[in-house]
Order: sequence, then C-alpha cells, then structure tokens
Amino acid sequence: MAVGKEIRGKIKSVENTKKITKAMEMVAASKMRKAQERMRAARPYSDKIRNITANLSQANPEYQSPYMRSGGNAKKVGFIVVTTDKGLCGGLNTNILRAITTKMRELQGEGVGVEAVAIGNKGYGFLNRIGAKVVSHAIQLGDAPQLEKLIGPVKVMLDAFVAGQVDAVYLCFTQFINTMKQEPQVQQLLPLSAAHLQQTAAEKAQYGWDYIYEPDAPSVIDELLTRYIEALVYQAVADNMASEQSARMVAMKAATDNAGNLIAELKLIYNKTRQAAITKELSEIVSGAAAV
Repeated sequence: MAVGKEIRGKIKSVENTKKITKAMEMVAASKMRKAQERMRAARPYSDKIRNITANLSQANPEYQSPYMRSGGNAKKVGFIVVTTDKGLCGGLNTNILRAITTKMRELQGEGVGVEAVAIGNKGYGFLNRIGAKVVSHAIQLGDAPQLEKLIGPVKVMLDAFVAGQVDAVYLCFTQFINTMKQEPQVQQLLPLSAAHLQQTAAEKAQYGWDYIYEPDAPSVIDELLTRYIEALVYQAVADNMASEQSARMVAMKAATDNAGNLIAELKLIYNKTRQAAITKELSEIVSGAAAV
C-alpha cells in the first residue's frame, strides 16, 4: 500500500493548501470592503477641489497655470505607475503592466523619451527589469494608502513637468468597476485639459461666488491644482487597492475550488487503488485455498 500512502500524503497536503486559500479569500473579502469605503470617501475631496479651481480659473481667464500648458510635440513623457506590493491577485498586475509596455513602445517608436515613477513593488521591479528610467518610487504602502507617502514621489514628476523636462504625464492604474471586473487604465494626467475643470450647471450655481486672494490668484490656483493632481493620484491608488483585494478574493476562491476538485479526484484514485489492492489480496487467498 505504498501507493495508497503516497496518495494520502497528497490529499493531506492539498487539504492544508485549501485551508490557507480559504483563509486568504476571507481576509481579502474583509479588506475589499474597507478599500471600497476608502475609495468612495476620497472622491468628494477631489470633486470639491476641482470645482473651486474651475471657479477660480473662470474668474481669472488671463492666467494659465503651468499644469495646463500644452507643449506641442512631446520629447519626453512621464508615467506614474500604480501596482500592488504583493502578488496572488490573478492577472491584475500583468494586465496593467502589459498596457504600460504597449504605450511605452508606441512612444519610444516615435522617438519620445520615457521616465517613470513607480508606486507599488510589482511595478517597481518590472520597470527595473525592462530597463526603464525610474526617477522615484514608493513601495510597502500597506492596506491603507497614506497621502504623505505618495506626495514625495509624485512631486518629482510634477516638478519635472513644470520645469519643462517632461512634456506629458500619464497615470497608470487598475480601475475598480465591481468585485468581478477591474480595468487597466492609462490616462493622461498632465497637461490638464479644460475638460478636467468642466462644471455642471448645479456645480456652477453652488460655487458661483467671488474670492479674496492671499497672496494672489495665480499662487492660489497653482496650489489648488497641485492638491487636485495629488488627489487624483491618491484616488488611483485607492482604486488600485480595492481592485487588488477584489482580484485576490476571486483568485483565492478559484484556488480553493480547484483544491476541492483535486481532493475529490485524489480520493477517487485512492479508493480505486485500495479496492484493487483488496481484490488482489482476496484473489490470492482464493487461489491459495484452491491450490490446497
């Protein structure tokens, strides 16, 4: 029964794996709910800043912020790449990194230089492997993103754009649609277009007052736009974290189901092997009795 013992060992091993994947699935489900709450809580902040900035821009049409300049043909482009720190979340990172690679190759084919800011360990490792220029990075963000950890790396890219070293900045992340669906996004973050600051009629009515500026309108508008861009990056990280937990929950559920199927198959093989051994033993006993 050496074969039977080996199969029993395999069954025990798969059962232990199944317990781990089930526990990870439940943890991911719990974290996913919290991540979704954080993602939704961040939206009103960026909306409010966008509305106030739009109102200020309309009140001062003669001033154009450096964040809204369009430099014609781009010579160098920056990417803010948001990925996860950990794996075991299905094809989440693979999909966004594939989209980024396609965009980078397209730009490099046109003779445009590329540099990147990496947020998340997986993206940082990938960018280093393909030889992309990483100007700054933020890793080990934990389950709840802290804005102060993101501001430093993001500011490096914003300063490069304002200084004219980079002509456009793309924000790359995985957008949370629902528990079963997450979509990779490569969106142009800078220069900000007029569409970014468009207001509905209700918003115009709500923010239709004038302001007293200190020290002056351009400084206030630039500061608010900086906060708005930081809020967009934070929103992208929050979206990515909600997507990560959803993808991990689905991946661990699939792993748990597969482990269950494998256990059932191994038990069937074990029972057949055991039956065969019993049948063989009985036939030997009968043969021996017949010989006597």
